[in-house]
Amino acid sequence: MLFTDRVDAGQRLAGALGHLREARPVVLGLPRGGVPVAFQVARALGAPLDVIVVRKLGVPYHRELGFGAIGEGGVRIISDDIVHRGRVSEKDVASVERAEAAELSRQARRFRADRPRVGIEGRTAIVVDDGIATGATAAAACEVVRAQGAARVVLAVPVAPPDAVSWLRTRADEVVCLSTPRSFSAVGEWYRDFSQTPDEEVVALLARSAADPPEAVRSVDVEAEAGRVRLSGELALPQDTAPVVMFAHGSGSSRHSPRNRAVAKALNAAGLGTLLFDLLTEPEAADRRNVFDIAVLADRLSGATRWLRTRTPWPIGYFGASTGAAAALWAASSAGPEVAAVVSRGGRPDLAGSRLPGVHAPTLLIVGGRDTTVLDLNRQAESALRCECRLAVVPGATHLFEEPGALEEVSALARDWFTVHLAPRKG
Repeated sequence: MLFTDRVDAGQRLAGALGHLREARPVVLGLPRGGVPVAFQVARALGAPLDVIVVRKLGVPYHRELGFGAIGEGGVRIISDDIVHRGRVSEKDVASVERAEAAELSRQARRFRADRPRVGIEGRTAIVVDDGIATGATAAAACEVVRAQGAARVVLAVPVAPPDAVSWLRTRADEVVCLSTPRSFSAVGEWYRDFSQTPDEEVVALLARSAADPPEAVRSVDVEAEAGRVRLSGELALPQDTAPVVMFAHGSGSSRHSPRNRAVAKALNAAGLGTLLFDLLTEPEAADRRNVFDIAVLADRLSGATRWLRTRTPWPIGYFGASTGAAAALWAASSAGPEVAAVVSRGGRPDLAGSRLPGVHAPTLLIVGGRDTTVLDLNRQAESALRCECRLAVVPGATHLFEEPGALEEVSALARDWFTVHLAPRKG
């Protein structure tokens, strides 16, 4: 997995942390590069942001090789193996540690200015960095926040080698890592832009977060225009710059569908906007023939997409359920890059027929393992689609995903797919 920059990495990482939103966490960024990533996570989760200052202890003649790390509160981690193999004397250890302790105090004062440290006692603390090499610094950070009274410590990073992640699982209560490539030499190789983060950027992001705390999800009633028809809907935006997922409901359903609203809530928690709206007017929906007219439903979805495009420059995705999934795929086949990702829940892609090969947006097909007829239809569709495609089967689930935990699994799959594929790209 290659990240555009730290903003992109933070937005993707936020999607994998949406399950922690209800825990009211505190997000702690490791300076310097971890803070821009943590800023995006904090905004998406509606959480306060602070910095966790630790300093790597480098071998005197090879500073990039760390033999340990220190953190606030007197936390000290030393790798005796590296000290021994690097022939680092006790005098050198003490000298490096004194210098880094002084720098640690300077950074903490500079980054926070005169603001107090955000309280984490009894709370979930999410420690964020832009990547991990050896893991010594991240381990020190986890020890620091635990010593400061955090009830739960979660370490979250975009990329790290597998062995480091395995080791760090013994230091944190949970480790969330988006990519664990086996061939790993440096964090920077997994970013297109890995330019240095200056102190000034860290200070500015922390000050911005303190002065402008993230708002709760803002939900407004709208009327989406689709040609001559105005379609009632609800637009929810957790932030002004969020990608938006448009929902296409199945037959007999509407924007009030509890299942789709549950998925939308999970997407909002991950920092994504949602538009729940009806593809048919009330009189139209009363005629059952209309709910299976996929061409009309797709045309309405396309019209509403053009309406939404006039209100946001950010990426747009489609989430379709049952017959709504067919409409989403049909509309996506003619949308080109206008639609960046599609997710189908218990969908009927067969109703999109010959339109399937024209879909270019990455598509995720989610089907219940016990929904055998629809599962076969989706397997056929997977073969017909020419885009990036994945079929995800939720074991034991039926068509409506009413079984315990089934809808939560759908939400998590959709969240992760949209988080990755709707992340804004720089030109």
